[in-house]
Amino acid sequence: MTIARRQSVAVKIGNVQIGNGAPISIQSMTKTKTTDVIATLEQIQALCRTGCDIVRVAVPDSASADALREIVASSPCPIVADVHYSASLALMALEAGVHGLRLNPGNIERHDDVARIVEKAGQKHIPIRIGVNAGSLARGYRPQVEQGKMGLAEAMVASAREFINHFESMGFRQIKISLKASDILTTVQAYQLLARECRYPFHVGITEAGVGRTGIIKSAVGLGILIFEGFADTIRVSLTGDPCQEVVVAKKILQSLRLATDGPQVISCPTCGRTDIDVENIAVKVEEALAEETMPLKIAIMGCVVNGPGEARDADVGITGGKGVGLVFRKGEIVRKVPEAELVNALLEEVAKVKHEHLQAPRRSRS
Repeated sequence: MTIARRQSVAVKIGNVQIGNGAPISIQSMTKTKTTDVIATLEQIQALCRTGCDIVRVAVPDSASADALREIVASSPCPIVADVHYSASLALMALEAGVHGLRLNPGNIERHDDVARIVEKAGQKHIPIRIGVNAGSLARGYRPQVEQGKMGLAEAMVASAREFINHFESMGFRQIKISLKASDILTTVQAYQLLARECRYPFHVGITEAGVGRTGIIKSAVGLGILIFEGFADTIRVSLTGDPCQEVVVAKKILQSLRLATDGPQVISCPTCGRTDIDVENIAVKVEEALAEETMPLKIAIMGCVVNGPGEARDADVGITGGKGVGLVFRKGEIVRKVPEAELVNALLEEVAKVKHEHLQAPRRSRS
């Protein structure tokens, strides 16, 4: 089974295409002060190493906008400026050479100011993400929601439609759209409604998902639905904490839906009374050791013979535990039997061998 993605037009954020069948890209946002250029670039570099495709930075003041030029020049991946309330900051960001602009037009009071931003973005061929969050509706819609005359999802879509019409009236179509709420069902409903009306690419996510396990679960459920529905062209997992964790979770979500093949997929059994090795500890160590590996491998860590042989047989490399020992498999073939204390190293050694053999394999000529 494959996921049928919604047909959308393409926009480009730097060298990253979004929409029109391009792979779903992963975004995150720096959590440093943008004025601290060194710290911000260090975090951008860490995000890109982890697998982030596009990085957004906050522009809350003119000093942050001034810092953008150096950040953009040194960044290994495209930079999107995140601007609220101030047209002048958006214009400064565009002049600094950012690759994209995130704007909640509902947070900018004057339509004339929005028009100035759109005109400048058009001149510089810089896409704008029209962001409509549950808390940033266009004027007039919040009272209707509060009075029960309109649902929140409908109000978000109506706001987006108003902004889209304004942008299009100026001849600007380098648009991507986000409709985010912290409530999963509201978010999904909003994307469902707008998908019937336009073909601009969608940036999807569940905003303010929370911290740690709660945020990961909420993001996985919400993004899983949105991706399966075919709405995702680019995604962000919004977690409180290390932004690199956002990227890791996003990659795992895409892998689980067979939409990403970079990096290993580690599967491990849930353990039970039959388990005689520390599967959890082994799995954690293996995932940590392979955190920056890019080769698409399936690695199985099984605690006993019930699931072990079958799952390990399907994996590129796997282990099955016994009482204080384990068997190392490659494509179902036993290659080693080692004590439990040596299982992690033995597994990683086999992974290294698989990678070496892959790199040494003769390449098929393009005749």
